[in-house]
Amino acid sequence: MATMNAPTMDRRTHGERRTSVRGHQRSAMSALDYLAMALLIVGGLNWAMVGLFDVDMVATVFGSGSPATRILYVAVGLAALYSIYTTAKMAGSKRP
Repeated sequence: MATMNAPTMDRRTHGERRTSVRGHQRSAMSALDYLAMALLIVGGLNWAMVGLFDVDMVATVFGSGSPATRILYVAVGLAALYSIYTTAKMAGSKRP
């Protein structure tokens, strides 16, 4: 007969699945990602100031040609390269 007592899957008896799966994943952004994003924002705003008002804020704050200015420029460039790498890695992981 087709009316046998088949085991049922009652959702109330099972734990919440989303919490157990999410507990094993790492956060969406790491500290390095946040640092790279902050450096890119500083660099983008600086380039906007250069383009709009011909004022280099980084050179104004740290001195034109000073080691601190050059270090910050290099850090912004490295942040851009890291973001390119991260974007390529994310694009590659979404492909089946």
